[in-house]
Amino acid sequence: MVGINQRSVFSLDEARAVLPIILRITRTYSEKVKQLIERLDALSGQNEDLVLSLESQVNHLIQDWQMKIQKLGALPKGLWIADFDAGDGYFCWKYPERTIEFWHDYNDGYTKRVAVDRACRPLHLASSATHLPSHPTSD
Repeated sequence: MVGINQRSVFSLDEARAVLPIILRITRTYSEKVKQLIERLDALSGQNEDLVLSLESQVNHLIQDWQMKIQKLGALPKGLWIADFDAGDGYFCWKYPERTIEFWHDYNDGYTKRVAVDRACRPLHLASSATHLPSHPTSD
């Protein structure tokens, strides 16, 4: 069983170990939100009370998802996006990705993420691959 990461700093292996739980939670919440949005779209602005109720349910589900992700030590960073603090940046995951394959600097976001298996990668990632240089190169 994967426990809650109390220190909230993850190695890549630790982040990948908790991901199946996050993936399962996210799939469930994503499907529920999608169903509610489909109902909203079908209403086409009719029945304002029902529209407000459905919108409230969507917001509640998203907030509940965010809390569950935080309890597992990750940081929700948008709809169905979770970052895992790596100590020098974030491992970045977005539903429905099956594994964690990206990283970005603390000052960057989702749009600036890079593949974790690139030759020019952050030092914390290179430590597990002795054949890679221990510092970025300028290829």
